[in-house]
Amino acid sequence: MDALLVTVAESPLHLLLGVVVLLTVAFYSLFVLLHLVAPKPRAVLPSEKTYITTSPNSKETVRKQLPCWHDRWLAERHQSEHLEQNGSDPAVAFIPNTGAIEPAEVLVSVVFPAYNEEDRILPTLEEAVEYLDKTYGRTTHLKPDSGAKRPASRPSTPRRHLRAQNTPREDLSGYEIIIVNDGSRDKTVDVALKFAREHGLHDILRIVTLEKNRGKGGGVTHGLRHVRGAYALFADADGASRFSDLGKLIEGCEEVVDGAYRGVAIGSRGHLVGSEAVVKRSALRNFLMRSFHLVLTILTPPATSRIRDTQCGFKLFSRAALPHIVPYMHAEGWIFDIEMLMLAESAPAVPVLGSDGAVIGSSPGIKVAEVPIDWHEVGGSKLNVIQDSIKMAVGLAVLRASWMMGVYRRRLT
Repeated sequence: MDALLVTVAESPLHLLLGVVVLLTVAFYSLFVLLHLVAPKPRAVLPSEKTYITTSPNSKETVRKQLPCWHDRWLAERHQSEHLEQNGSDPAVAFIPNTGAIEPAEVLVSVVFPAYNEEDRILPTLEEAVEYLDKTYGRTTHLKPDSGAKRPASRPSTPRRHLRAQNTPREDLSGYEIIIVNDGSRDKTVDVALKFAREHGLHDILRIVTLEKNRGKGGGVTHGLRHVRGAYALFADADGASRFSDLGKLIEGCEEVVDGAYRGVAIGSRGHLVGSEAVVKRSALRNFLMRSFHLVLTILTPPATSRIRDTQCGFKLFSRAALPHIVPYMHAEGWIFDIEMLMLAESAPAVPVLGSDGAVIGSSPGIKVAEVPIDWHEVGGSKLNVIQDSIKMAVGLAVLRASWMMGVYRRRLT
C-alpha cells in the first residue's frame, strides 16, 4: 500500500519531466528541420553584378559594372560586428551605423523582375517611361537657374517629419529602370533593348541577367541591392498596376517616414474586393485568396497582419529603409512580399526629435502606408493557383517559424 502511494505521488513529477523532455526534443527537431527546409538565397555570381545597356554611338550593347550600395553596407556590417565581438578599439576608425546607405544619385529607381515577359513587358515600359519622363525627367540634377519645376508628385517637405534625416536633396531628379532578367528563355532582353534604343534610354534602362532562375523574390531583392534612387519601386512587368499611381505611393511614403526618413508604401487592391475586376475571377481563386489572407492574419505579427493586400506587385521604399530590409531577405518565391513587410515592422527603433532638435522618444519599426491603386488582371500569369497557394501557405509557416526560432536573424555572423 505504501509503495503504491509513493508511486502515485511521484507520477506527476515523472510526467512533468517527460513532457519537458518531449518538448525539448520537439523544439530542437523543429530547429534542425527549419535549417534544412528554410530558403537560403544562393550567392551572387560575378556576371550578375554587371548590366547591359544601349549606347548612343553604337548599335552594340555596352556592359558595365553595377553600382552596389549593398556590398559597401555588407563590408561595414561585418567590420562592425567584428569590433563588437572583440571589443571596440579606440584606435580603429569609426564604423558607420549599419543603417547607413550611400546617397541617392537619382530621384526614382524602378525594378522590374522579368521571367519570359517578351509578350507583356513592352506596354509596361511604354507606360512607365511616358510617366517618368513627364514627372521626373531624365536629368540627374536640376540646375538652380534652370527654372525647372519640382516634380508634382513629390511634396516640398516631408509632411509630418520636418527635421527628418536622409531627406532627398531638393535638386534631385531623374530616374533609372533596372530590369532583372530572371533566367528568361525567350526574347525579353531583346525586346527591352530595342525599346531602349528607340527611346534613347542609354544607361537609364539597365538590364541585369541572372544566370539561373531564382524566382520573383530573388529577382526583386537583387535589383534593390543596386538601386541609386531616393525612392525605390518594384513593379510587376505585366503592367497590371497603373504606373501613374507611383505619385500616390511617394506621397503615402512621405506621410509615414520616421526621423531617419524610413518609410514604405505599398499598392493595395483591397478596395477592389467586390468589384467587377475581382468578381470575374474564378470562385476557386477568390476562395484561395481569402483563405491565404486568413492564414496571414494568424501567422504574421500585428502590423503586417492588418494589411489588406500584401501581394500586390507595386511597392515603394525610401532609400533609408532599404538597409533594414534588403540585406536580410531569404525568401525568393511568392512569399517574399510578406518577409519584406515583416522586416519593416521589426526594424530597429530610431530617435524622434522635437521641434528644438531634442530627442523626445523613439519610433520602432518602419511604418507601411497601404495606398489604394488602380489594377486590372492581365493574361499570361505564371501563377499556378492551387499549387502556388499551397506553397505560399507552407512558405509563410516556415518563414514565421524561422524568425521566431532564430533560424533567420538580423545579425550576419
